Amino acid sequence: MAINPKLTLDNAFALKSPEDSIRFYQDWADTYDADFVARTGYVYHLRVAECLTQHLTVIQGPVLDIGCGTGIVGVALRNAGIKCVDGIDISAAMLTRCRAKASDSGEPAYRNLIEADLTKKLSLPSNCYAAMISSGAFTHGHLGPEALAELWRVAAPGAICIIGINSQHYDLMGFGEEIANDVASKVISSPSFTEVAIYDADDVDFEHADDTALILECRVL
Repeated sequence: MAINPKLTLDNAFALKSPEDSIRFYQDWADTYDADFVARTGYVYHLRVAECLTQHLTVIQGPVLDIGCGTGIVGVALRNAGIKCVDGIDISAAMLTRCRAKASDSGEPAYRNLIEADLTKKLSLPSNCYAAMISSGAFTHGHLGPEALAELWRVAAPGAICIIGINSQHYDLMGFGEEIANDVASKVISSPSFTEVAIYDADDVDFEHADDTALILECRVL
């Protein structure tokens, strides 16, 4: 199947509104895994999932996958032994792909899937998730630092948060200031950051091949 020339990473980065995202991913959902994840050597979701699964023995409750897309993070977590994962995304079409995702042993990757605009207040109770994870949602054209407050709200005290943020986006959008304020206000612990490659650079040849992300790790206080 030929790749739709409009369904590119640069066009995803250029999205201006939640409505733009809904329209764009409606078109891309069915082919996203094949013509983006597989073709580009995308490994970002694996690196982020690895950071959370290091805490496997202390996660006592459900995990929220933020901007879950087609469910590739959920599959990685389920394969690693994390059994209770909810996914949240603005795109109904992408969530449809999530529903079809299963672990290597056949179990559904997700417990619940939630369609929601992450730039707005969420219809979720406070303090309900033992861990948070995000890979790919905090990037150009998608979520900025203003979305973090709602995530901290729905995370339970002590929740482990593993949030991937595109490195250029981190600097451009002022994530550092927002996070510093949250630390000073004792909303979250002082975070650690790990820089990771988004793509397997040995296997791809395109202009974003050397892009990196910062994986923020903290706990909600």
